[in-house]
Amino acid sequence: MSIEIKDMGFTYQPGTPWEHTSLKNINLSIPSGELVAIIGHTGSGKSTLAQILCGLLAPTTGSCLVEEISITSDTKVSQVVGKVGLVMQYPEQQLFAETVEEDVAFGPKNLGCSEKEVKQRVRRALIRVGLDPDIFAARSPLMLSGGEKRRVAIAGILAMKPEVLILDEPLAGLDHNGSKVLLELIKNYHNDGQRTIIWISHSMNDVAEVAERMIVLNKGELVLDGAPGEVFTQKEDLDKWGLDVPAPMQIIGELQARGKDIPGTALTMDAAYEKISAWLGKGGDPS
Repeated sequence: MSIEIKDMGFTYQPGTPWEHTSLKNINLSIPSGELVAIIGHTGSGKSTLAQILCGLLAPTTGSCLVEEISITSDTKVSQVVGKVGLVMQYPEQQLFAETVEEDVAFGPKNLGCSEKEVKQRVRRALIRVGLDPDIFAARSPLMLSGGEKRRVAIAGILAMKPEVLILDEPLAGLDHNGSKVLLELIKNYHNDGQRTIIWISHSMNDVAEVAERMIVLNKGELVLDGAPGEVFTQKEDLDKWGLDVPAPMQIIGELQARGKDIPGTALTMDAAYEKISAWLGKGGDPS
């Protein structure tokens, strides 16, 4: 499912003393099957953009086309639900049912799926997020760990089989192990059928692990768009916009600044480890 945005802007409470423009003149094309990271400092307009793509908000100016659906003030959320899934920040706070199965089933039921189809979707979604349905389906979601709750909440979105999956700070509040599991889950979901995924974050380390393309927003404007390796070379601009480069890139850069002849750079810890190991193996001086 492709996304086409032209000259789009959004203003909260226009014509009032509380008027605030969140997005300005956004032009953006996302082909079907891309894994895109949208990054920016707090207040850059990331979450507003996500809500427009889901039909929760309508552009104030310009246009937003999600496949054949034009997002306007007349667009019903029901037209978009099932096509675009939004995993909001701390989605586990929205868990409400008595059992995990009921919670995950809520979306498919509202899409009008048969009882048999609902059960199949619930089971597949739980397996996809790494939760054995025979163990977890009957449990109360409120009795699970933080990482398990997050996965149940995501399963509820996946059970609706969205063609576009939007994740707003999906790793927020998770420990290292929980983050690692969720990163793998997202990469596998994208690779299985090349679904379109939009990852919204201000964590450069996270997006460097998964993104094929990065879009940078600053104060409501689209200021950079390119592959991670291209975007992260713009360090001065990123600093100006309150964004860091990934920690592995900082480590390699610091070693190079100290005179270590390690070639190139690295966006992930695995890549940094390989570069440093190769350099040491060729007689590099670690002192």
